[in-house]
Amino acid sequence: MPFTKFTNLDFDQIKTSIKDYLRANSTFTDFDFEGSNFSVLIDTLAYNTYITAFNSNMIVNESFLDSATLRENVVSLARNIGYVPRSRTAAKAQVSFDVSVADTPVITLQAGLVCVGSVDNTSYTFSIPDNISSNVVGGIASFNNIDIYQGTFLTKQFVVDGSLDQRFILNNSFIDTSTISVYVKGINDSGLGVEYSSVDNILQVDSTSRIYLLQEVQDEKYELLFGDGLIGQKLENNAVITVNYIVTDGEDGNGASSFSFAGSIRNASNGPINIDSVSVTTNQSSQNGSEIESIDSVKYFAPRIYSSQYRAVTSRDYEAIIKKIYPDTESVAVIGGEELDPPEFGTVSISIKPKNGTFVSDFNKQQIINKLKQYSISGINQKIIDLKILYVEIDSSIYYNYAQVSTVESLRTKVVNSLTEYSNSVDLNSFGGRFKYSKVLQIIDNTDVSITSNITKVRIRRDLKALINQFAQYELCFGNKFHINSDGFNIKSTGFRISIDSDTVYLTDIPNSDGKTGIISIVKPLSDGTTRVVVQSAGTVDYTKGEIKLGTINIISTSKENNIIEVQAYPESNDVIGLKDLYLNFSISESSINMVRDVIASGDEISGTVFARDYYTSSYSNGNLIRA
Repeated sequence: MPFTKFTNLDFDQIKTSIKDYLRANSTFTDFDFEGSNFSVLIDTLAYNTYITAFNSNMIVNESFLDSATLRENVVSLARNIGYVPRSRTAAKAQVSFDVSVADTPVITLQAGLVCVGSVDNTSYTFSIPDNISSNVVGGIASFNNIDIYQGTFLTKQFVVDGSLDQRFILNNSFIDTSTISVYVKGINDSGLGVEYSSVDNILQVDSTSRIYLLQEVQDEKYELLFGDGLIGQKLENNAVITVNYIVTDGEDGNGASSFSFAGSIRNASNGPINIDSVSVTTNQSSQNGSEIESIDSVKYFAPRIYSSQYRAVTSRDYEAIIKKIYPDTESVAVIGGEELDPPEFGTVSISIKPKNGTFVSDFNKQQIINKLKQYSISGINQKIIDLKILYVEIDSSIYYNYAQVSTVESLRTKVVNSLTEYSNSVDLNSFGGRFKYSKVLQIIDNTDVSITSNITKVRIRRDLKALINQFAQYELCFGNKFHINSDGFNIKSTGFRISIDSDTVYLTDIPNSDGKTGIISIVKPLSDGTTRVVVQSAGTVDYTKGEIKLGTINIISTSKENNIIEVQAYPESNDVIGLKDLYLNFSISESSINMVRDVIASGDEISGTVFARDYYTSSYSNGNLIRA
């Protein structure tokens, strides 16, 4: 008879199946498997079958990109479809310094160690990947706006041996591949030879192209692949390959702002120059350092890069390609021009959230646009717009049983920590993210057994960047329908000053009779508790679309730093979404977390009279003029 087919990895069921099979044989029909030494043999067979089945299952899992868990296997499977995971990225800073020298027209700052900076009492080395020369004028050589990279500069050389199946592997982990430079010196070449260029595909590559490809191998190391004479120029025998690169600590190097000089400077004859101490001026603190691409990210982007076939057509194509050409990208929103208001046909609007900042510099914007041109379809123009952040804040009154609490402050800290963990989840901090109200309520209630309930209100905020002492118009889109209170006070702001009034003024709204739109007014509070209207009609609000438009106004100062006016509204739905190019951020620091003693749960009273009188919390927004 056929042997039983095993459909699971359970040891006991495997053992039972073996016994059933043996009992089906007339020789063992009445055999006592449990009371004899034969049970040991059955256990051995079951154990061997269990281990074999388990290993087979793991091998099969590691054979597919979706189910693989080991980085080496994930990278190998991604490599089969032409995807190279992003490497670690070195934190980059910008410095300047002057060097006093004499009797030489030019000096050169050598590639390698330049400065030492510190972050959280830990020292980090900063290097440059190439030599930098400077003319000496009046005995002073100036090195201005030098980009330095956190990490150690290394050099690796290979000698080509055509008789071997040779591999060119860089035996260092944590390499920033953007700093790799490759030179090939042939028999008739001088110096380091000819520089080869890195490519990520073989489009427009012929037999004379001096190129190399890069791929990740075991232990997060990298291998160089050169041409074979058909695709890329073939290396000649005994050629010398020189590879320069920087090994970095990644995101640990972010935040260094003070540097001490530790570089090597040589004269025009390549001789060393003895110099006194050099004062280094920091133009830009180190930033944008990041870790190697995670396994989950590789699984997500590898098939998308493959499906795009290096063509930017759909929004998913742009998302995958932009993250490849600009590794500092945290999240991307891509909107076709036909979706804009008013429509801009033939245009793609791109908004990028960098990992360690809010805005992409103008230089990086231009670099991204230039690199996108080789992927995009002709006739389609791309434009990168500044990040628009939609902040979600909560005003939460959390009731607790004081008999179960050591200190109220420690309980509040637990709540803040729980909310902070949620704020870092995949639901938020992204374009198209969603703030889930019911989940937040559950997180608060489940933080500690002493919490009996919570009453939580949601508000949304955009920051208006004012143009100081300039007449300008402003528009803020929240992407969520506003809640309408017929008495007004739906829109609130922080204080600012305008040219026609010396006092601090605020924004407020007056709903129209249609219940869909309203008028934005500028008002100021008076000492007697009333308000005076400074500008009756300063703009409009569309409660349905969630849009605020301000007419021409001259703002001369703001109460908040950096010329910011915080504009607040209450959403119609407590589930808030980041629509289109709005980046959703759950702002814990601007939220109100109020701990309220639950006198009923604590047993102080039974009737609830004191609770309703002294501990009552409204579930609706307040009618105050000024933003809380």
